[in-house]
Amino acid sequence: MNKKIVSPCISICKTDPVTGYCYGCARTEEEKKIWKDEKINDEWKKKNLEIIFSRMKGWQLTTFRESYDHKIKEGVSLFKKNLLKKKL
Repeated sequence: MNKKIVSPCISICKTDPVTGYCYGCARTEEEKKIWKDEKINDEWKKKNLEIIFSRMKGWQLTTFRESYDHKIKEGVSLFKKNLLKKKL
């Protein structure tokens, strides 16, 4: 059974005006749209994950990996988990 490839969105949706990359997931607006397309294949998603990982460095990469891993395991990013906690 194939495991679903989880979207790299970690709920920090702000775009850097210089690079055009999201501060949270390092995707472009176009890449975000493609991820939402139900017809897009897993090979494209895997390749895009490699690309966005290569765009990140230092603390951004470290915190992204931690939040994305949490999202894969728990179904929600750490950022979103903390936001939901504050609303309680």
